[in-house]
Amino acid sequence: MENVHLALEEDDLYSGYNDYNPTFDSEELENDVGFQQAVRTNHGRRPPMTAKFPGTAMGARPLASSFGSRMPMSSSMGRPMTGAVQDGAARPMTAVRAAGYTSSLTRGSTFDPLGQSRGPAPPLEAKSEETAEEKIKILEMKVNDLIEESCMAHSIGALQLALEKAKEAGRKERALVRQREQSGSGEHINLDLTYSVLLNLANQYANNEMYPEALNSYQVIVKNKMFSNAGRLKVNMANIYFKQKNYPKAIKFYRMALDQISNTHKELRIKIMQNIGVVFVRGDRERMKKAFLKLISVRLGIDDEDKYIPSNDDTSSDMVIEAIKNDKLHQMERDLKALAEKYIMTAAKLIAPAIETSFAAGFDWCVDMVKSSQYVELANDLEINKAITYLRQKDFKQAVETLKTFEKKDSRVKSAAATNLSFLYFLEKDFDQADRYADLAMNADRYNPAALINKGNTVFIKQDYEKAAEFYKEALRNDSSCTEALYNLGLTYKKLNRLEEALDCFLKLHAILRNCAQVMYQLAHLHELLEDPQQAIEWLMQVISVTPTDPQVLAKLGELHDAEGDKSQAFQYYYESFRYFPSNIDVIEWLGAYYIETQFCEKAIQYFERATLIQPTQVKWQLMVASCYRRSGNYQKALETYKDIHRKFPVNIECLRFLVRLCTDMGLKEVQEYATKLKKVEKMKEIREQRVKSGREGSARGRKEGREGSAGSAGDHSGSSTKGERLSAKMRSLPASSEPYEASSPKELDASYVDPLGPQTDRPKTGAKKRIEDDDFADEELGDDLLPE
Repeated sequence: MENVHLALEEDDLYSGYNDYNPTFDSEELENDVGFQQAVRTNHGRRPPMTAKFPGTAMGARPLASSFGSRMPMSSSMGRPMTGAVQDGAARPMTAVRAAGYTSSLTRGSTFDPLGQSRGPAPPLEAKSEETAEEKIKILEMKVNDLIEESCMAHSIGALQLALEKAKEAGRKERALVRQREQSGSGEHINLDLTYSVLLNLANQYANNEMYPEALNSYQVIVKNKMFSNAGRLKVNMANIYFKQKNYPKAIKFYRMALDQISNTHKELRIKIMQNIGVVFVRGDRERMKKAFLKLISVRLGIDDEDKYIPSNDDTSSDMVIEAIKNDKLHQMERDLKALAEKYIMTAAKLIAPAIETSFAAGFDWCVDMVKSSQYVELANDLEINKAITYLRQKDFKQAVETLKTFEKKDSRVKSAAATNLSFLYFLEKDFDQADRYADLAMNADRYNPAALINKGNTVFIKQDYEKAAEFYKEALRNDSSCTEALYNLGLTYKKLNRLEEALDCFLKLHAILRNCAQVMYQLAHLHELLEDPQQAIEWLMQVISVTPTDPQVLAKLGELHDAEGDKSQAFQYYYESFRYFPSNIDVIEWLGAYYIETQFCEKAIQYFERATLIQPTQVKWQLMVASCYRRSGNYQKALETYKDIHRKFPVNIECLRFLVRLCTDMGLKEVQEYATKLKKVEKMKEIREQRVKSGREGSARGRKEGREGSAGSAGDHSGSSTKGERLSAKMRSLPASSEPYEASSPKELDASYVDPLGPQTDRPKTGAKKRIEDDDFADEELGDDLLPE
C-alpha cells in the first residue's frame, strides 16, 4: 500500500502521460558504448553495466508514474531487469549467440551460413545388393507373367508356344521354391502359385494331345493333400481317358470326381452324370449289341391280348372277359408292357448311332433284331424314329423316302407316317401333297388328332375357315388336351370375326400354357380388336415379362400407348424396340416423326438416315433428312443433301423446288440452272398428266357408248378430278418461296394409324405405322399414302 497514492483534489489527473521508460529510448543507442560493442562482438563478453553511466539506456533511471514517484522497473515476477543494479552489484548481461555469426568474423572469414564454401556434396552411396525377399518377389512376378503369356498364346491358337511358356513357368516356380528353402522361409511357399503353374501345364499338355504328360501333371495336383478341391480335376483326367477311348477308366474317374463334389454343386454333378451316360453309350460296340439283345429277350410273363377278345360263342366266358378286361391286373400288364417298350425304344435310339458306321445302319440293325423278337410291333416305330432322326439332321429327302415306305403297312403305322409326311409337305408349302397325306392319315386312323390338325391346316390355307374349325373341333373331341388344335381353332375364330369365341379358346389355352408368349399375344390382340386397349396393354406387359427383348411386342406397346395419347410411354417402348431391332422401318419412321413433332429435328436426322440405308430407293427418307437440316438452320448441309438427292433422282420436283429456294436465299449462281430444270420437269409432268386424262376421257366415252346413262363416266371423271384436287392440295401445301422455312412445321404430321395389310392373326403384328405427310415433299407417284408397300 506504500506505493498507492490517493489522488488529491489539487493533483492533476492527467499528469505522467508524457513520461516514458528510458529503456525504450532509441535516440541514445548511438552513444551507448555497451550496445555498440555488443553489435560488433555478437553480445559476447559485454562489460557489466553500472549505474555510474548516466544517460544510457541501461542505466537505473527512475521510472516516472502518474503518481509522481519514480522507481526502478522490475519484471512482473519480481525479477530485476537485465543489467539493472541490485544491492549495489552489477549483474552481467546474458550472452546470446546469434545464428550465422562467429567470433572469427573479426579475423577476416566470410559469411557462409549454408556451407557452400565446403565444395560439392559427396556422391550417393551405391545401392546395396537386393535382399532375398526382394529376389523372391521378383521371381514370383516373372512366374505369373509366364502363366498369363501361356494362356494368351492358347487363346490365339499358338498351342506350342503356350506349352513352352507353361514349361518355363514350371522351371522358374521350382527355382522359386528352392530359393525360399535356402532363405529359411520354406513355410511361406505360395501354394496358389504352385497350383496355377501345375494346372496350366497340365491343360497345355492336354491341348497339345500329350495325354500321358497331362495325366502325370494332373496326378501331381490330385495327390497333394495341401491343394483344396483338387478332386475336381479328376473330371479332366476322365476326359482325357475318354479321348483315348479308355472308357472303363473314364467312368472310374468320373465317379471318383462325382464322389468328391458336394450336393451343393448340383449343375456340376448333373454334367458329370451326363458324361458318365455318354461314356456308357460310347462303350464297346459288341457289348452294346449283346446288352440290347438281352433286353429284347426278357420275358414279361404277360398273356397275349387276344384272350381279351370276346368269342361270341360262350356267353359266360364273354362275361368273364368283359369283367377282367379293365381290372387292375390287366392295367398292370399294360403298364409293364408300355414300360418295356419305352426302354427298348430308348436303348435303340441311344446305341443306333454308335454301333455302326452311320446311324442309319445302326437303326437297321436294331430293327432287324426287334423284328425277330417278341416286340415285333416296335420295328415300325423304330423306322419312324429313323425318319425323325433324318429330319433332325435336316435331310428331308431321306426322311420322306423312309416315311413313304409305310404307305402299305398296317393302319396305325401308316397313319403315323402319313401324318409326318403331311407335316413335311406343309412346311415346304406343297399344300396339295400335304392335303393328300393328311387324307391318307385320316383314312388310316380317324381318331388321330395330329392327322385332323394337318387336314384342318390345309383347309385353313385355302381360306375355308368354317371347315377348318370343324376339323380342329374333331381333333379336340378325340384329345381334349391337344393344345395345337385349340390354338388353331382360336385363330380360325378370329379369321371368322367371332372374337368372343376366339378369346374363350385362348383363355382356355392360357390356363394350360401359363407362360406361352404366343398365347398371351393373341389375347392382347383380341382385346385390341374388341376395343379394350387397357386390357391389351396388360396382356402385352405379361408378354414382355416372358420375352423382354421382343422388338415387335415393344413396338405394339408403343402403338397402343400412342393411341391412348401417352406420347412419353409410347416413345419409351418404340425406342426400346429400335434398340433391340434397329431395322424396323415403321419404328424408325415413328421415332423420326416424334422428334420432328417435338421440334428436335437434329435428333430425327439419324433415324431418317437409317431409313435411307434400309430403303435407298425411297426418295422420301432422303428428302426428310434434308428437311431436318433445313429446319434446324443448317442450310449449307441442307443444300448439299438436296444436291445429292438431285443427282440420284434428277426428275424429283420437290427436290428441285427447294434447291431453287435455297440457292435464291443464299445468293448462289446455280439458281438459274435449277430453275430451268424445274420448269422442264414440271412441263414433262403436265404433259404426262394430260395424256393420262385424255386416256381416261377416251375410255369413259367408250363405256358411255356401250351402255345407257353416264354414271360410269361421271364416276371416272369424279375420281380423276379428286386425284387432281389432291395433288393440287399437296402442291399448295408447300411453303412459298417468300415464306420462312419454319412456317409449315405444325401441319406436317398425321398421327393417325394405318395398317394397309390388315390385321395379321396368324403371327404377331409388326405394329401400326405412323404416317408422315411432310409438306416438304409430296410424291405424286405415292398419292396420299406415303407408306412403303
